[in-house]
Amino acid sequence: MSPSDVLWTPGDERIEHSQLRAFASRVGRGADDAGALHRWSVEEPEEFWRAVWRFADVRGDPGERVLADGHRMPGARWFPEARLNFAENLLRRDDDQDALVFVDEGGRRRVWSYRELRRQTARLAAALRTRGIGPGDRVAGYLPNIPETVAAMLAATSLGAVWSSCSPDFGVRGVLDRFGQIEPRVLFSADGYHYNGRRFDSVERLPEILEGLPSVEHVVVVPHTRDVTGRDLKAVRNGVPLGDFVAGENQGEIEFARLPFAHPIYILFSSGTTGQPKCIVHGAGGTLLQHLKEQRLHVDLRPGERLFYFTTCGWMMWNWLVSGLASEATLILYDGSPFHPSGARLFELAEKEGVSV
Repeated sequence: MSPSDVLWTPGDERIEHSQLRAFASRVGRGADDAGALHRWSVEEPEEFWRAVWRFADVRGDPGERVLADGHRMPGARWFPEARLNFAENLLRRDDDQDALVFVDEGGRRRVWSYRELRRQTARLAAALRTRGIGPGDRVAGYLPNIPETVAAMLAATSLGAVWSSCSPDFGVRGVLDRFGQIEPRVLFSADGYHYNGRRFDSVERLPEILEGLPSVEHVVVVPHTRDVTGRDLKAVRNGVPLGDFVAGENQGEIEFARLPFAHPIYILFSSGTTGQPKCIVHGAGGTLLQHLKEQRLHVDLRPGERLFYFTTCGWMMWNWLVSGLASEATLILYDGSPFHPSGARLFELAEKEGVSV
C-alpha cells in the first residue's frame, strides 16, 4: 500500500489519548512502538492478560495463577483459580445513562437506561431461580434483537446458566438442528418479528418446535409485534407471556453467581453448511476478557459512546455487541431489514442516533 492509498490516519492528539496508549504506558511496554507491545503480549502472555484484567477493572477475583499447563494444546487453563460472573461485569452501572436504544425498521424506538436494564434483569433472574434454573442449565432464545433478549441473556448468565440464541427467521428445522443438541430447560420467544415491511408470526411455529425439544419446561413469550395473553398460547406447551412469568418477582439486587473462569456462558453454532451445525461452547472469563481487550484497546470504546453492529441473534456478532456494556457504552439495537424502506436505512440510523462506533 502506498501513502496515497491511506484513507484516514488518526491525529497526534487522538493517538496520545487512546486507551491503547494508556495501557502501554501503564504496563511500561511499547508506548511509542506498537510492534514492541504486540511482541510482549505474545511472548509474555501471563503478564499481558493479568494487565488486561486490571486495566479493564474486571469484577471478580483473578486468583494467583494466570496460566496452568500453558504448553498443552488443548489442555492449557487460564486463570485456574479465578471466580467471576459475566453478567455482573456487564451490569456494572446502575444509573440513568442509556444502556440500550432499540430501533426497528419502521422507526419504532425504545430506550432502557442501565437502571432499567438491571431492574428487568433482576426480575427475570428471580423468575428463573424460582423455577430451579442454576449453573449449567441451558436457556435458549428464539428472539429478535430487542432489549428483552439482552435482559434474558444477562438473567441466565447471572445464575450461571448457559445462553444460546438463534434468529426468529430460522425455520423449525434450523431451530431444532441447534437447540435440539443442547436440551434447554427454558425457551424465550417473541410473538413475532418484522422484516422488509411484513410481520411474521413466531408463536405458530412453537408447537412444532417444542415437539422436538422435550427438555423444555417453560416457554416465555415476549410481546413484540402485538399484545400476548395466555389465551393466545393455548397450543404452546407450558407457554406463558413474559408479564406472567415475572409477576410478583423481586426487583431488588441480583445475586450474581461467581463461578470458575472457564464456566460456560454461551453455546454458539457453526453455520451448518457442512452438515448439522456444530456446538461451540464459550467460557465466561475468556469471552469477557477477549471482548474487553478488543473493544477497549482495538476499538477504543469508552463509557457513554454509542456502539452499533448490524446483526441478528443467530450470529456471534450479537454476543460481541452486548459485551459493549462491560465498557459502559450505549448499545444501539436494530432489528429488521437493512434495506427497508431504502438502502440508506443504517446510515440514517447511525446519523440520527449519534453512533460512535
